[in-house]
Amino acid sequence: MEKLIITAALTGAEVTKEQQPALPVTPEEIAEAAYQCYKAGASIVHVHARDEKGNPTQSYDVYKEIKEKIEAKCNIIVQPSTGGATWHTPEERLQPVELGPEMATLSCGTCNFGPDVFMNSEEYIEKFAEKMKEKGVKPEIEVFERGMINNALRLVKKGLIEPPLHFDFVLGVPGACPGTPEDLMYMIKSIPEGSTWTVAGIGRSELPLAVMAIVLGGHVRVGFEDNIYYAKGVLAESNAQLVERIARIAREVGREVASPDEAREILSIK
Repeated sequence: MEKLIITAALTGAEVTKEQQPALPVTPEEIAEAAYQCYKAGASIVHVHARDEKGNPTQSYDVYKEIKEKIEAKCNIIVQPSTGGATWHTPEERLQPVELGPEMATLSCGTCNFGPDVFMNSEEYIEKFAEKMKEKGVKPEIEVFERGMINNALRLVKKGLIEPPLHFDFVLGVPGACPGTPEDLMYMIKSIPEGSTWTVAGIGRSELPLAVMAIVLGGHVRVGFEDNIYYAKGVLAESNAQLVERIARIAREVGREVASPDEAREILSIK
């Protein structure tokens, strides 16, 4: 079985300091959180930027500062979000791709997102894929519903993305696909042979789906973007604490954790 890739989703666009006092917000805080997660076993860090007031931003300059500060500390794979917040325009969302990161997220469909709608038209999915191809960025295909897998396969047919594909199943978002074991198994069976996959369980779905991924040969995303608790009613102390738990469970069942360079090899990042 391949070594386990752990992704740390540090901040997200919705969580606030009031909800989770340990939330990293400034570029310095995000870079330090990334470094602590790297030491705990993460090989990818999924980044949402915040502005000086702590609000979500897709600013090129802010992402550039975050990327440089992380890379000065360690060689973890920096994966910026192109999802941003639901109110960002597609043009705003694409800004961090201009930095030419090794990876970036590619959301492949529209879905309800709590009280909001996360809009991804076919036109803009293709535009995002074209930009990533132009910049040599490995897309992580974000899947919130089963139909988004088919949307990604259409991009392959159009030559906009190339196998081997890497999927991230984001399960348990209110308004989108639930985060049950049955849902994860359905997603796994729906992707092309030779693909790799990660699961990001939201809230209470995070840990059980992560354990499933460990034993099924998939990969795991954890972090404050998806879940701010360590146990029911108990806030996690840090993103690194959530990473440490996954690394410990993986080792207990005999699965080694991938380093950033090993993750690059598994994901065919050039």
